Amino acid sequence: MCSKSHQFTSLKPPLKWAGGKRWLIPKLKYYWKQHSHKRLVEPFCGGLSVALGLAPEKALLNDVNSSLINFYQHLSNGLNVDINFVNEETLYYRYRKEFNLLNQTNSNLAKAAQLFYYLNRTGYNGLCRFNQKGGYNVPFGRYKKINYQSDFIAYQETLSNWQFTCRDFESLQLNNDDFVYADPPYDTPFTQYSKQGFNWTDQVRLAEWLSRHSGPVLISNQATERVIDLYKNLGFRLRYLDAPRLISCKANGRKAVKEVLAIKGF
Repeated sequence: MCSKSHQFTSLKPPLKWAGGKRWLIPKLKYYWKQHSHKRLVEPFCGGLSVALGLAPEKALLNDVNSSLINFYQHLSNGLNVDINFVNEETLYYRYRKEFNLLNQTNSNLAKAAQLFYYLNRTGYNGLCRFNQKGGYNVPFGRYKKINYQSDFIAYQETLSNWQFTCRDFESLQLNNDDFVYADPPYDTPFTQYSKQGFNWTDQVRLAEWLSRHSGPVLISNQATERVIDLYKNLGFRLRYLDAPRLISCKANGRKAVKEVLAIKGF
């Protein structure tokens, strides 16, 4: 019988996620190993690669993307699939329209979770993008073949031990010794990850909020000049990394970008 830690690490993130941090997990484990008995808190849990990679016993995983959190909540409670997953353009746009209608009316959340998974796997390049009215507007992808998953029982066993929330990060109730890993949207012109967006004021708010936390903190971001100055001025120790940019649809366009890891409490 597999150990619990093996069950955790054998699970891959269920979604395609632009900007995912699977590549960063070996470096995060260096800091996590001395605090692995603590609760992991992620204000921006995204594609869930870090939580699945670190495999905490306790976790508070948050994101302002309500569709994403709805999907994870259904995974943790047992997601049953009763719609057809087919890589076909007409079906994609029909499902996208239905998904947006369910979001607007906040109805049939179980079906919305299934549709979100389908749209994520089938849409263009693993993007998750909403317009200012909250409409999911990612176009149809160009995949020749997609291996859809229909059995999510393994995720239920793991995620049922974790808490998922959808709120602004400052409203999260932190314990004094929580291990916080924050991966906010990069400091770039693209901020429409959710209908609320994420601007420079939010970057500053996040950094100041985490600078006041008494427990261990790690923040990853693109190493722009103002991000570096912000973290330095708040007393974070900085480590620079080359991060693969996996958002390009062409392999030769997937170049490394300079990323900074802000560190406090170690």
